[in-house]
Amino acid sequence: MSFRAFLAICLCRLLRGFSRLVHRGGTAMPGRWALKLCPNLLSILARGVKTVAITGTNGKTTTARMIDQGFDDAHLSYFANRSGANLISGITTEFVMNATLFGKCRKEYAVIECDEAAAVKVFPQLRPGVVLVTNLFRDQLDRYGEVTHTLENIRKALDSIPEPVTVLLNADCSLTSSLRDGKHTYRFFGIDKGAVPSAEKSELSDASHCIRCKTEYEYDYITYGHLGGYRCPKCGYRRAQTDFAVTDVAAQRADGSSVVIRAGGERRLAEVNLPALYNVYNAIGAVAAMSEMGLSLEQAVAAVARFKCGFGRMENFALGKAGAKVMLVKNPAGCNQVLDFLQNIGEKFVLVICLNDRGADGTDISWIWDAGFEKLGNLAGRLERVIVSGDRAPDMAVRVKYAGIDPRFVSLERDYEKLVTALEAEERPIYMIPTYTAMLELREVLIRHCGGDEFWV
Repeated sequence: MSFRAFLAICLCRLLRGFSRLVHRGGTAMPGRWALKLCPNLLSILARGVKTVAITGTNGKTTTARMIDQGFDDAHLSYFANRSGANLISGITTEFVMNATLFGKCRKEYAVIECDEAAAVKVFPQLRPGVVLVTNLFRDQLDRYGEVTHTLENIRKALDSIPEPVTVLLNADCSLTSSLRDGKHTYRFFGIDKGAVPSAEKSELSDASHCIRCKTEYEYDYITYGHLGGYRCPKCGYRRAQTDFAVTDVAAQRADGSSVVIRAGGERRLAEVNLPALYNVYNAIGAVAAMSEMGLSLEQAVAAVARFKCGFGRMENFALGKAGAKVMLVKNPAGCNQVLDFLQNIGEKFVLVICLNDRGADGTDISWIWDAGFEKLGNLAGRLERVIVSGDRAPDMAVRVKYAGIDPRFVSLERDYEKLVTALEAEERPIYMIPTYTAMLELREVLIRHCGGDEFWV
């Protein structure tokens, strides 16, 4: 190892220690400075580490935490970037903190969540043994551009890995599945036909036409968005046969789902410890990754039942008399799934929507008009009131108004401290839907009032 790499490791450790001392986290900044000193530092630190990398638009953090739980239960020597710092700087920081001063990793395995735009820089240095691609939806158009641009970015990232690896693809996502052509070994996961009632075809699909010949897809069934049993009537491109699948969603509850999982020739009843269909996808993807990393199906199924994600992903706080649940949203597809979840709430509740337009959120907030907030109209008698907050709270108030909510039931409060303080006396359950940077700020206030872990724990 070079002297430059040694200095970079020392600098990263010093900056991380100082950041924690002043309660600033230190997840990405130390790695950013270390990479200025030694641009190939990650490739040095990742040597010999058996890494599973998770990328894609939605579900990266939750899927990674499920795998994390499986590794922990199996008593493997591993680490993970639990803070969600998923750019090359944050990933490098985690590797530094789990290595000696001379660049030798102290752990055998790593579970790494990687931003889909950063993958092209990360993967050639990380050289993971297993890559899981969750799905592809429109997200942060100002940063990623069209969804096909993100797709090509991931394709380049996979091509940049020097040796053949195992790539796990969502069979139900026609975009993700198109990555199957290449030098790697490709295996597929998804939700099979008949597992859930088919949804109606969306006019706002992110992939309505064939990725190969541009003919409109036909569907045998749809789970949500553009996911499902797609097939092209012209060129024959279609959903791949699954190696890991959910064959039945036996029950969906406010706190989780009961599903039947097929892996190889085995079937198991599994409990998914988070609600909503998108978390069923996260679970089957995680089972696939854990299986490819050597865990048994029993261990994988136990992990998706035991794990706790938190960090804004269906995270619970003891706020008010009945508690609050925080549900991060980033794009129309994810937002629609949260709105579908709210349809199953049987009691009266208060809804808080926090909208920011900062760099990490995406500065283009036009996506809120593609999300189906009209579904709130189905909650008459249950939706007690709506509070909008965040940098773009007035825009959110307008969107809620045009979704059909009477403005008399909508209030605006930008100050999170005042918002949380007022909600401490609330008797109804509280559901909070923030975008990413809004979630970080709101969560800090909630932790001060209600307790909980810092985001880097």
